[in-house]
Amino acid sequence: MSGNGRKTPPLVADKRTRAAAKPTKGRTPTRGKVSKRGKAKPTKRTGRRGGGGGRGGILGFFRSIFRWIFRLLFKAFAAGATVVVLIVGIATYYFYSTLPPLEDLLDGRTRGSVTMLDRYGEVFAWRGDQFGGQVTAETVAPVLKNAVVATEDKRFYRHLGVSPRGIASAIAINLREGRSPLSGHGGSTITQQVAKLLCLGVPFDRDTWETEAEYETDCRRGTLWRKIKEMPYAFALEAKYSKDEILTVYLNRTYMGGGAYGFEAASQRYFGKGAAQVNASEAAMLAGLLTAPSRYAPTSNLERSQERASVVLRLMHEQGYLTDAEFAHSSGAPAMLSAAAEARAGGYFADWVMDSGPGFLTRETTEDVVIRTTFDQRIQTAAETGLSAVFDAKVKEGSEAQAAIVIMSADGAVRAVVGGRKFTGISGQFNRAIMAKRQSGSAFKPFVYATALDLGYRFDDYVLDAPLTINVPGSGPWSPRNYTREFYGEVTLTEALARSLNTAAVRLSEAVGRDNVRHVAEDFGIVSDLAVGPALALGTSEVSLLEITGAYAGILNGGSSVKPYGLIDLRLVGDDAPLMDQSGGLGERVISEQAARQLIYMMTKVIEFGSGGRAQLPGREVAGKTGTTQANRDAWFIGFTADYVAGVWMGYDDNTPLSGVTGGGLPAEIWGEVMGRVHEGLPAQPLPMIDPTTLPPRTPPPGQVQNPPPGQPNNGNGGDTMADRIINDVLDSIFGTPNR
Repeated sequence: MSGNGRKTPPLVADKRTRAAAKPTKGRTPTRGKVSKRGKAKPTKRTGRRGGGGGRGGILGFFRSIFRWIFRLLFKAFAAGATVVVLIVGIATYYFYSTLPPLEDLLDGRTRGSVTMLDRYGEVFAWRGDQFGGQVTAETVAPVLKNAVVATEDKRFYRHLGVSPRGIASAIAINLREGRSPLSGHGGSTITQQVAKLLCLGVPFDRDTWETEAEYETDCRRGTLWRKIKEMPYAFALEAKYSKDEILTVYLNRTYMGGGAYGFEAASQRYFGKGAAQVNASEAAMLAGLLTAPSRYAPTSNLERSQERASVVLRLMHEQGYLTDAEFAHSSGAPAMLSAAAEARAGGYFADWVMDSGPGFLTRETTEDVVIRTTFDQRIQTAAETGLSAVFDAKVKEGSEAQAAIVIMSADGAVRAVVGGRKFTGISGQFNRAIMAKRQSGSAFKPFVYATALDLGYRFDDYVLDAPLTINVPGSGPWSPRNYTREFYGEVTLTEALARSLNTAAVRLSEAVGRDNVRHVAEDFGIVSDLAVGPALALGTSEVSLLEITGAYAGILNGGSSVKPYGLIDLRLVGDDAPLMDQSGGLGERVISEQAARQLIYMMTKVIEFGSGGRAQLPGREVAGKTGTTQANRDAWFIGFTADYVAGVWMGYDDNTPLSGVTGGGLPAEIWGEVMGRVHEGLPAQPLPMIDPTTLPPRTPPPGQVQNPPPGQPNNGNGGDTMADRIINDVLDSIFGTPNR
């Protein structure tokens, strides 16, 4: 075969070479593959639509730019992340090195607690920062531990201290509810909450924060910087302590409302049992407090607390901590308060004791203190329910009128205090029985008659009730008038007091000497400044209910002064010997016993036929006195039986006049309702008073008539306790010489 002398290559070889150049499925084609002949054959590149020359055209160029930027950002991010991890690691190690032993973290209070016992040794009130004692995650009831985890951090045992999912969820909720990302829900784990409770390791310093409240507020601020600091601190906690140890700190330090810190104190406070004995309903109620302790405290609103507990029970059921049967049972049997917590008795009394005791052992104590008091929970309940009964029946709904009550024994031991119609449970409320100073009105008159009786007058002596005008220096003529606008002529001292006659009381005060009246009242315990003019006899001076009730107790006990007291003894927790104690409130004698017995008899007539008839207690002797001030701004009834002395005040905080209310009206009714409940089950005892039928007829001194001229005293027997004062400056008063 002729040709160019070259041998034609076999066709099959060419086909194999082309086939090799094509990419096979699933295999990357080889570029520039060298054939068996040693000649490189370039791989054919197919340009894309719209492309140009080079490696991919314009899109390939931009792709390479983006790839370069991405690599740069990735390297920067990796470098930044490395720096952040390094910083977090250093911060975590620093915090780790500062964390103390677990035991030092359990009780973080800066002040101590005060536990108050009533006269029978039962707890009735708590003040300060109550700490029930250290508990652990292992010693509390398992259902309580589960309730806390289910409510606060269901992934607690799975995260490393911070939950990114929880934070993201909280931010989403906050934004959805129209708040800033860090306001409202925080997404904090229990570990992060412990970090807050420990204030990230910053101790309380009075040079930096004026009060502990400011310190705690600063510790709980939800700023971005504080959130950032929380992370390494939480990691340090997780590295230092076990999960149960972190939970132990939380169970001991968190605030639970009502002044209770930690679940043990809260369990004792609300249920009267330890945290190891609570059931599922009680555990759910305690765990429900964590969201808002003051709002959900069962002592503030039990129904609201129970509703919150039902939410916690549902969470526990959903997370498998409660079976269907347990959930149904717990939901149908909500937690209830203990008897002491439910009573919430003695709030005003407890505040008074805290204020009257030494500050370093009460209001500012750094120790745990136990105070035994004179308080009687039964009497307190009688006072509160009696007051409510009268207001519900006799006062129109929505009235802003207020009332206060004090009940004490004859030696000054205070048994109950009602400082207002409602006590919200928050300590430090305005106590109208102790703090308010109001004019006493005619409730002051017994001290005028006490002075006269001690100076020799008798209950059956006469005094003139007739128009009277006294020239008061600097004020001009002053003419007192009776409430009835009538005058009754010559009346006995007993009738004058029973009818609360003003002109008779002023005449008698002027006869015996205002200074003497003032001294007797002060010696009986009225420490407020008393008026110097003739209106002193009509109670124009301002006094507290506690003061004047204590002064009446002095009349009941036979004429000795009384200092009202509520504290019996005070001791530190664990100590047997008290740091201080009080044996009683009796002081020195003010008037003679005979004068006191006559005065008590006269005051019983106030109840029998005078202005205090509504205070009668069937089958029981009662003595007392009404009081109504100018324009009816204040209405009083102070009285006593052989067992107890009680004072009632009624009025408005802003001095608005009472509408149709006098001391012989609602205050006397309140007194009767309250004292009727107080004396339930007590045998009737006679009052220590004279029996007029056994006394000899009045024998006047030589030259003096049987019934002396109105306003003139008799020089009969009795009254020897003011002798020294009489010798020095009041002889002229005894004989009726006008008061200087």
